[in-house]
Amino acid sequence: MTAVLPAPAATGAGEQARLVLEVSAVADAAPGIRTLTLRRPGGGLLPGHPPGSHLVLDCGGRRNAYSLTGDGMPAAEYRISVLLCPDGAGGSAAVHRWRAGDRVTATGPRSAFAPVSTARHAVLVAGGIGITPLLSHARAAVRWGRSFELLYGHRPGAGAHLAELHALCGDRLGVHEDTAELLARIGSVLADRPLGTHVHVCGPAPLIAFVEDTAGALGWPADRVHAERFSAADLDPGEPFVARLARSGLRVPVPAGTSLLAALEAAGVAVPSMCRQGVCGECRLPVTAGRPLHRDLYLAEPERAAGDAVMACVSRCADDELELDL
Repeated sequence: MTAVLPAPAATGAGEQARLVLEVSAVADAAPGIRTLTLRRPGGGLLPGHPPGSHLVLDCGGRRNAYSLTGDGMPAAEYRISVLLCPDGAGGSAAVHRWRAGDRVTATGPRSAFAPVSTARHAVLVAGGIGITPLLSHARAAVRWGRSFELLYGHRPGAGAHLAELHALCGDRLGVHEDTAELLARIGSVLADRPLGTHVHVCGPAPLIAFVEDTAGALGWPADRVHAERFSAADLDPGEPFVARLARSGLRVPVPAGTSLLAALEAAGVAVPSMCRQGVCGECRLPVTAGRPLHRDLYLAEPERAAGDAVMACVSRCADDELELDL
């Protein structure tokens, strides 16, 4: 990496300090998927985190979230595996250019997809690069002796971390290269697991929708189905609402399929932004009335529960109107 974004001058309430990290190793986890090992330049432990957490990395002018694949215990290194998407809007091309010795800046780790410690059993479902947070879940489950199984679907020859997964999970791992076979197995598993089981799914939007729809049809409580979406592109259009600006009195309609950020910009309201995928925190706006419908990867759970801020690039409103302190 040839340039590093400057760190903020100060860290405000609810924000996390920036980390300066050095790439210590680079390897290929599968064709088009690169695994990077990151450490402090001077060595030392990195912060622990809940399994399934992600780092937000500065990637050549934008910030993107990448899942950590470790078990969450404090360690000297973090590892991420990143799929190259040459035509995508993310920072994967920048990450794939990094080499050992390069320094990068990051925010995190942040948790938006943690295991449920009280779950009787965990069904982990991964598609493609969605294996990364679920590898973290599996590592933690093995460490703490928790009951789990992992279903992993990928294109032929494109499975990442397969040797690690087989060694880690043993007969608790099911690997499928055929989509129909994977979906049939998911349906069978969800129809035959004990009460108290939670399911965690990460992967392409159609896979997540299939798991959610199947679980719903089988009577799974919604709070026992957990999904990790990597970008706003995976989100549904949402319901229309109106953004009311408390200081000016301006009312800005936000149609379905249009982000709050885009609607405000179209109305001539300037909002700082960078990633436009709900990961960097740049477009955070203060909320004074209405219930935000959080769909970002930035806010921690206590911040979401407070309901006094929203990420304009991806999040919406659960009411007809959202009042902003603008």
